[in-house]
Amino acid sequence: MDLDESSAKLIPPEFLAVVLAGFGNELLPLTGNYGDEPSPKALLPIANKPMLEYPLVWLEQSGIKDVLLICPTSHRAALSNYIQSDSSASFPSLQIDLQTFEESQDLSVGTGALLRHFAHRIKQDFVLLPCDFVPPPTLSLTQILNKFRTESTYDGAIATAFFYEGRRPDKGSSTDEWGLVPTPTPIVWDERSETLLHIDTPDDADRNSEDLELRMSLLSKYPRVKLSATFMDSHVYACRRQFDSIREEFIPWLCKPQYQRTKLEKYGRVLNPVTNALTQELALKHSTLHSKAPVHLQHKDEFLHSPPSDDQNQEHTKSLVLDEDEEEARIPASLRMSLVVHRAQEGYAARANNLHAYLDLNRHFLSQQTYSLPTDSDSRAKIDQKAQISSDSMVGHSTRVEERTSIKKSVIGNHCVIGKMVKIAGCVIQDHCVIADGAKLDGCILGKGTKVGGKAELSKCVTQCGYEIGIGETTRNEKLDISDWTAGRGSSEEEDQSEEEASSEESDD
Repeated sequence: MDLDESSAKLIPPEFLAVVLAGFGNELLPLTGNYGDEPSPKALLPIANKPMLEYPLVWLEQSGIKDVLLICPTSHRAALSNYIQSDSSASFPSLQIDLQTFEESQDLSVGTGALLRHFAHRIKQDFVLLPCDFVPPPTLSLTQILNKFRTESTYDGAIATAFFYEGRRPDKGSSTDEWGLVPTPTPIVWDERSETLLHIDTPDDADRNSEDLELRMSLLSKYPRVKLSATFMDSHVYACRRQFDSIREEFIPWLCKPQYQRTKLEKYGRVLNPVTNALTQELALKHSTLHSKAPVHLQHKDEFLHSPPSDDQNQEHTKSLVLDEDEEEARIPASLRMSLVVHRAQEGYAARANNLHAYLDLNRHFLSQQTYSLPTDSDSRAKIDQKAQISSDSMVGHSTRVEERTSIKKSVIGNHCVIGKMVKIAGCVIQDHCVIADGAKLDGCILGKGTKVGGKAELSKCVTQCGYEIGIGETTRNEKLDISDWTAGRGSSEEEDQSEEEASSEESDD
């Protein structure tokens, strides 16, 4: 009998990982369709690796095996191919259950609605992750899970949230035409107990955009709270076994039972049922660090106002001891929202949920790499010896680079063709792009299959997959998508047709 195999069958998995891969409207036009094919956000490359690979590898390193990956129906084929391809060698032990939901790019579904829809597949504690989170190398997911394990068992905490200290992109690296750089949401937290107490919601901001409104009960229970406007929500939560939005409704609501007595009484049994976690009552009772439950005030009043006789004193003392034991036996769940905070100096973490962050993440990995050129001989042979490629750049496999081309601080994807005397600086160029001779690109993000004509100049532009830029065109600070390009083409064709009709009419006359 194989003991290891039988043990694995008897012990159910402790955590299920739920990974959400949406459309990524904040990354348009990169996530716009490539012809009839979708461009899934989860497969957009960061340093020539699909962004989905970063959270999946993080999960595997923590020992989690079961993953529920949720994506739009139109993305299923592309994600399925990726999971079953050779790329899955980076996370071989994961068992990924790919599930889809009906959603259009114009109408998104909230996180809470997705969790409710797939509740029948979530049968244990779970950790929720977005597909766009790139974790810091110095922080393992195990540390967050251990925090949740300890505090949910010790004092009945109901969830653990992970916030990281963000950094603003380098000045001048992008442009406001790409959209505003998201600002951190103010949070109130208690550093000593590592408890999240308040997050400003959109409703709070609409009601009072100038001030932060806090209840006196919060300040009474936690008199030394901290207000921070530098931490970003990673959208990584370890939760017990649901609201339209996790970030905007569920987590802020979960903060309130910690200090609002009415909500604690109303929802305590729902959030912390008796069978929900192992009890630590005996350990708490004998712990030297655990403060005993207070004696009932009415007993103290009786003792002060009517001193008992010796017999009464013995009876009363006995009842007090029993009351204290009963109180200790019924230690209430804290329903705390536990918090893990990651400082910027401890390692870079970010979400690629907007164009600014996407560019910054790619540039970050350029500073961490050792080799800028592909290692296989066939790919190296496609790079001309007279091409100048800086050590802080990255060139993908099977990419051709012609002579006297200069590449600095840029990520070049796989199977690209870059002509002669091309200058590329601070760019991210995805797979299968073609850049003709003499073109100049500065601070751009080119979607998959983009074609740039000879001597064209682009500065801080983002293109949709398959976009074509004409010979000699100059464009700055633009988001270029196919609809604009085809509209331009259509209008020029109509003008040509009208000119031909006019000339034919003149000839008839």
